[in-house]
Amino acid sequence: MTASALAGFWALASLFPPPAAAAPRTTLVLGMSVEPTGLDPTAAAPVAIGQVTWQNIFEGLVTITEDGKIIPQLAESFEISTDGLTYRFALRKGVHFHDGEAFTAKTAKFSLERAASDDSINPQKRFFTQIDRIDAPDDATLILHLKQKNSSLLYWLGWPASVMVAPASAANNKTTPIGTGPFKFASWAKGDRVELTANADYWNAAARPALEKVTFRFIPDAQAQAAALKAGDVDAIPEFAAPELMESFKADARLVTRIGNTELKVVAGMNNQRKPFNDIRVRQALMMAIDRKMLIEGAWSGLGTPIGSHYTPNDRGYLDLTGTLPYDPQKARALLAEAGYPQGFSFTIKTPQMAYAPRSAEIMQAMFADIGVTMTIEPTEFPAKWVADVFKAGNYDMTIVAHAEPMDIDIYGRDPYYFQYRNPDFKAVLQAIEATTDASEQDRLYGKAQGILAEEVPALFLFVMPKLGVWNKDLKGLWENEPIPSNVLGKVHWEK
Repeated sequence: MTASALAGFWALASLFPPPAAAAPRTTLVLGMSVEPTGLDPTAAAPVAIGQVTWQNIFEGLVTITEDGKIIPQLAESFEISTDGLTYRFALRKGVHFHDGEAFTAKTAKFSLERAASDDSINPQKRFFTQIDRIDAPDDATLILHLKQKNSSLLYWLGWPASVMVAPASAANNKTTPIGTGPFKFASWAKGDRVELTANADYWNAAARPALEKVTFRFIPDAQAQAAALKAGDVDAIPEFAAPELMESFKADARLVTRIGNTELKVVAGMNNQRKPFNDIRVRQALMMAIDRKMLIEGAWSGLGTPIGSHYTPNDRGYLDLTGTLPYDPQKARALLAEAGYPQGFSFTIKTPQMAYAPRSAEIMQAMFADIGVTMTIEPTEFPAKWVADVFKAGNYDMTIVAHAEPMDIDIYGRDPYYFQYRNPDFKAVLQAIEATTDASEQDRLYGKAQGILAEEVPALFLFVMPKLGVWNKDLKGLWENEPIPSNVLGKVHWEK
């Protein structure tokens, strides 16, 4: 090529430069099965609230990582006195809520005292009432004085119910949440979606989100979830509701599937103060009528781990107690006869509409029929009606629900609680756990607590649900495991 021709080539090339690389996407559409009843995790229990807001809008003094570790967050550091009764937090400076209000020790004091107040509706109020006094000697120092030693305090402070809220905006957080997190609330079209936008002024400049906009879409039907994923209408469903459809995504090169760990313990709770469930022999008989492996296969395509107590293999001190009351229909019938029900009995189970509940109930119905027990299934809208009828009023025989809180074996020691289970020995074990800081002793005591529940069966312990995730292969940073129910989006980004 001559010099003049070469010059002409470069002149022509300059008119048609190579196309620039496409910028990574900055929006995300994430699907969820259940729409939250509100957006304030300090005011109601349903996990869907935290799945939208925890670590996205709201943050705590400490937080829980994907591998279950407790690390400082709005507290820069903390110290615990040698007697375990005083916790001193050094708070971060320069942190502001989304409306500009400063986060200080007074704010943190307000948040915790509000959670413990007489009119508090915090779902974990019992945690905060164990604090005797809170001091805020300066803007960056918070001191908690406990009534008695409590080895679980830091863990509780990492939960959604323990997030920090501002005095000026706390009352309206149910509908217009204002926190300190990496995302701001933008809008809520009830029945359809919640939208968040990036917080450009997020206090942790090094961790400002790559996503500029996040849309949570609420799609209760699993078939509709699958269709939305395959059509590209949603980018991710971190908790896919139909295990039998997981294989159908593997042929789609745009999508990846992930199976991770959770704390979702599926249990069939019984009203322990109502006949015939007030008789331990009846409860044991029902437990021995259930073939857990067959139930998991039929209800959740074999994707689940059988449990013999209210505990998961992820938790410290876990014991496999599925052999305490193993599947044995013949012995179950004998126990019923001994309890005075040789011909069986009839009762009703209230089942929330989440897929695992009616599916499990239908299989249990057939298994109970095999020992002469008739169970009627009553579908119950969740969360509103289930919370009102079962959780608050205790108006039920049996129900089935997945308990999502980590290490929540203590719920069987709460009075009142919907199981209506009362056992002083069990409560004494819980108190001993909180009174010691020796990890090996705590693990031993957790094992003892599991054993009591496995033997007394205040609920039928069924299985731990896995975290079934389906999302676009170019999407990175979503949690594959779930030590606490959440959709933490601060590190989520598109690879291309």
